[in-house]
Amino acid sequence: MWLVTGAGGMLGRDVLARLERDGVPFVALERKALDVTDPAAVAAAFAEHRPAVVVNCAAWTAVDDAESREDEAAAINGEGPRNLAAACAETGAVLLQVSTDYVFPGDADTPYAEDAPTGPRSAYGRTKLAGERAVLDALPETGYVVRTAWLYGAGGGNFVRTMIRLEGVKDTLDVVDDQRGQPTWTVDLADRLVRLGRGALAGTAPAGVYHGTSGGAVTWCGFTRAIFEELGEDPERVRPTTSAAFVRPAPRPAYSVLAHDRWAAAGIAPIQDWRAALTQAFPGLLAAERG
Repeated sequence: MWLVTGAGGMLGRDVLARLERDGVPFVALERKALDVTDPAAVAAAFAEHRPAVVVNCAAWTAVDDAESREDEAAAINGEGPRNLAAACAETGAVLLQVSTDYVFPGDADTPYAEDAPTGPRSAYGRTKLAGERAVLDALPETGYVVRTAWLYGAGGGNFVRTMIRLEGVKDTLDVVDDQRGQPTWTVDLADRLVRLGRGALAGTAPAGVYHGTSGGAVTWCGFTRAIFEELGEDPERVRPTTSAAFVRPAPRPAYSVLAHDRWAAAGIAPIQDWRAALTQAFPGLLAAERG
């Protein structure tokens, strides 16, 4: 039995779809069904469902709000994984913890390796790093941290769906061109999470840190131009600008490109290139946004 927390979110929905497609029995627990910050609730869920694998998609994802509400973010992103890890340690279950590129400072010029030194510059990054450490400390043999970035999917609000909407109402768009990262389709990430969980159960996937982002890299401006291309619109309508034009409470990493070398140890191929993934994902995203 697999247990998926945060099952109502964009990634959680695609994890469930992948498990259902493969005929894997699972329990889907949305936020209202399981508060991961409550140790007693977590223990009760484990006692009832006895999961072999837990995929933790529950998270505080409001990056800017975390700057002024770090304690609340830390409860979900730090203490939540700690509670799940403690329950997994007690029962022998595998835990897959979804994390983020924000654990790095974002000042590199080559892709961050899985064992590269961390150094978050935002409250959100600090809380997610706390969750990583809680899992890896409690579950050295059965804990898996999968860092991802720039997620988009049909099952929730995200950058791609926002750009589809804005294309229809704006003549031009000014988009940041000095932040580089890896747009990642939730369907691709869900696939790797399920593969990794199966590898954990089979003893073929070593525990530890993996990077679950698409191959290649692009700026937000380049990504938006690719979205316009998928729409059949002129990408030159998207104009480059700098981060200084869009000041946010939380600092954004200038460089969020992650390396994917660890997948080879698990016998799993890394996620496909971001541009190929966008083309594959786009019909579903367009249908979700335009109905």
